[in-house]
Amino acid sequence: MTDLKDLITDLNAKEEMWIPTGIGSRLNWGPCMNQNITKVSIKEFNRIIDYSKEDMTITVEGGIVLSELQEVLAKNNQWLAIDWPWGTNTEFDPKSSGSIGGVIARGLSGSLRHRYMGVRDQLIGIGLIRSDGIAAKAGGKVVKNVAGYDLMRILCGSWGSLALITEITLRTQPIKKHHIKILIKGSLDIINNFRIDLINLNLSLEYCDWISNNDSSWSLEIGLASLSEEAVSEQIKILIALSNKYKLKSEKKFWEGPLLDLGSTNQELSTNEWLVRISIPPAMIPDLLKSNQVKRLIDFNWRFSSTLGVGDGWLNNNNLKETFSITNQIKSLREKVLSLSGQLIILNQPNLEKQRLPAWLDAKAKPVIESVKQQFDPKNQLSPGKVPGIKA
Repeated sequence: MTDLKDLITDLNAKEEMWIPTGIGSRLNWGPCMNQNITKVSIKEFNRIIDYSKEDMTITVEGGIVLSELQEVLAKNNQWLAIDWPWGTNTEFDPKSSGSIGGVIARGLSGSLRHRYMGVRDQLIGIGLIRSDGIAAKAGGKVVKNVAGYDLMRILCGSWGSLALITEITLRTQPIKKHHIKILIKGSLDIINNFRIDLINLNLSLEYCDWISNNDSSWSLEIGLASLSEEAVSEQIKILIALSNKYKLKSEKKFWEGPLLDLGSTNQELSTNEWLVRISIPPAMIPDLLKSNQVKRLIDFNWRFSSTLGVGDGWLNNNNLKETFSITNQIKSLREKVLSLSGQLIILNQPNLEKQRLPAWLDAKAKPVIESVKQQFDPKNQLSPGKVPGIKA
C-alpha cells in the first residue's frame, strides 16, 4: 500500500490526471474516458482483512472480486445482500462481477434494494487514498457506528471522482434456504392495481419487478425467500389469492435465490451495447411503460423495481447502422423520464464519438457537487469528466 500512496503522491505533484480502477471491467461505463489517462489499479490488493462470522461483518481490500468474496461468505452460509452488477456472467468469466471497490464506487443498487436497502446501506467502514496521496478512514468495524463524518455515503456512487477506495467493511446476511418466484400476467393497468394492494399487505418480498415480455407486454415478477419453507408457502397463498381477486394469471417459477440466480445481469459485457438506468417515482412507472418512447425501443429488454422506481433497459446492438436512430430514441426517452420527475443515466452506448449522448445531465445540486469535488480533489485530477451530476 505504501507504493500505491507514493505513486498517487507523485501524480499529484506532477498534476497528472488519473482514474481509480479495480480490475477495469466497466471503465467504459458512463462518460467517455480518455484512453491515455493513467489508471491506478488496486486489483492486487484483494485480501480479506477481517471476517467476524458471529458479528456478520467482513473487512476486505477494494480489489477483491465480488464473486470470489460471495463464495467465501457462502461457505459460512452468509452473503452480501447486493445485486450482481449488470454483465456478471461467472460461467463465461469468473471475474465478470468486477471488484467490490468498483461496485461501491458506482453505487448502483437494483431490485434487492426493496428488501435489503442500497449498496451504501451495507457499508460500515471505508478506507481511501485522497488525490494527494494521504490515506484516511471513516466508519468502523461494527454495525452501530456513527463516529465521524459519513464519508461512506459520499464515496459510494462517486464513480472514482473523489478518492481511491482501498478498504471496505460490510455487513453480511444469512443465506435463506427457501426461494420461489411468482410471475403475475395480465393487462398493465390491472397488474398495477394488484401491485398497489400488494404493497399494503406488507409482505416480506425479496423484490417486486416489472419485466418486459417478448410480445411487448409487461409482467410483475415477485421473489420470495425465507429460512422457513412454511413462511414461503403462506406468502404464496396470499399472492395467488390476490391475483385471483383481479383475475390475473399467476405462475410459480423455480428460483435458486439472489446469490445463485444472475437473472438479467447474465449478459456478456460488450462495448457495443446500450445500457440505461432509469430512476423515477414508482407511481409513474406505468405511465412510462405505456409511453411511445418505450414502445419505440422494441428490441430493448427492461426490468424495473416496482417499489423503488429504479430500472434498467439494455440492448446488445451489433448493428451500428441503427445507432443513430436508437440515439434519437434514447434522447426522446430521457425527455419523457424528466417530464415524469425522473432521471436517465446512460451506462453504456456504442462508441461513436459524434453520436454519443451525455451519460448524465447536470443535477440541481451541481453547485454542491462541485464544492465537494473541490474539497476532495482541488487539482481536478481524479476521473476527469466522470463526476456524477455534472454533464461532461
